[in-house]
Amino acid sequence: MCSINGLILAFVGQVYDIRLMASTSSGLVVNLTRDTTNNLIVSSLLFNPTDRISVGGLVTGRPSLASLVLGDFLLGGMLDPLGNVLLQSSTVSSEYAWLIESPSIGLIDRQSVFEPLQSGLLSIDAMVPVGRGQRELILGDRYTGKTSIGVDFILNQRYEKSVCVYAAIGQKASSILEVFLSLIARGALDYIVILVASSSVSSVSQYLSGYTGCAICDFFMLVRQLGSLLFLDDLSKHAVAYREIYLLLRRPPGREAYPGEIFFVHSRLLERSALLSSSLGGGSSTALPVIETLGGDVSAYITTNVISITDGQLFLSVDLFLSGIRPAIDVGLSVTRVGSAAQWDGMKLVGGSYKLQLAQYAELQSFSQFSGDLGSDTKARLLSGASLVELFKQVNGSPLSLSYQLSLLSVVSQGILERLSLDRITLFVSYFTSVPSWVFCCLPTFYLGLSLTRLNLPSAPSSSST
Repeated sequence: MCSINGLILAFVGQVYDIRLMASTSSGLVVNLTRDTTNNLIVSSLLFNPTDRISVGGLVTGRPSLASLVLGDFLLGGMLDPLGNVLLQSSTVSSEYAWLIESPSIGLIDRQSVFEPLQSGLLSIDAMVPVGRGQRELILGDRYTGKTSIGVDFILNQRYEKSVCVYAAIGQKASSILEVFLSLIARGALDYIVILVASSSVSSVSQYLSGYTGCAICDFFMLVRQLGSLLFLDDLSKHAVAYREIYLLLRRPPGREAYPGEIFFVHSRLLERSALLSSSLGGGSSTALPVIETLGGDVSAYITTNVISITDGQLFLSVDLFLSGIRPAIDVGLSVTRVGSAAQWDGMKLVGGSYKLQLAQYAELQSFSQFSGDLGSDTKARLLSGASLVELFKQVNGSPLSLSYQLSLLSVVSQGILERLSLDRITLFVSYFTSVPSWVFCCLPTFYLGLSLTRLNLPSAPSSSST
């Protein structure tokens, strides 16, 4: 942060240059006040605070707001929050100047969310569907698989016409590199943009990174008329960075030392997600923000703020994660306000009842531990619920296409799980998904019988079909 005196005119959001001897630094105007003699005092933030500045530097204001250059060259590349390309894999030369903090799309230019955005995770697509243009929050304690869910969302977009932006805010550089290498290894480089704002960079860069990610998604949504996915990992550190900036500006702190406008900071960030009307091309921008909780507390300040902004949340439980259930999605606390409007019709038919069954299983399991003698019906319900939990377990980095999910859920609805022990359900799923989907689309009964034969079980009845 620095203070500038002597300027006659300035406006909030203006970019300026400071020239001192042979060096030049840039910054952003964030506050305007006047002293007792009515002189203008400008409070500003430096983009690169490592550059040494001192009193007497020449300040020149640019006649523009903070912007960056965007284009198709971003695909497969890596850049910083200011738009500087760190790694470029494409040579397409189209370039557009784009404001970092541009206004969100108006209500008239939007349409209701109706098109599903497949995650490749059976537990999400069947029970908590996400639609294009939606804002779905991912929250949970540390090391519960929040980043893994976002990576699976990104990997599954290889089946869809979507551009993904992974905005790493305040993460360790080694963690960002690990995610980047895993995406490269799985062939996601052609449709992803990596936005790096690691924990070693300044708070200003971490604060701007979220808006830079929105600007990239807006470009592909408005100019290229494509679907885009923004994965913000995570907004907790984004709020901490803004709190640090706010306190350096000597503004009064509020609850938990966060500024009173922290809600507005996140709302104007997430409200830029939208599904455009068909007259504007029908592009979309879907946001997946991440919030890190402490001890599973969903009533914290930042957590409740973002929950009220988004259209639903995926809550990851520590207890489920430690018990080996991954993804550790708590069905009782996870919800989507879009509902089945963003779910494919076939998925509604085969997966509409599983969320209720798992919720009943969790409630029944909590009461059954206080009873020593359980009835046969209760035992059957507990066994059925445990089988569903085993079914929804999924290895990280292995999303399933929609055809596999529908076929698997259709087969399970015919009572196949009742013929399998709990330790063989995962093996059955791996056998079922080990052959190309067109095989069991053409020969469903034969393929199901083949899967059961490999498990040394009797073949399915002849009336079974997918």
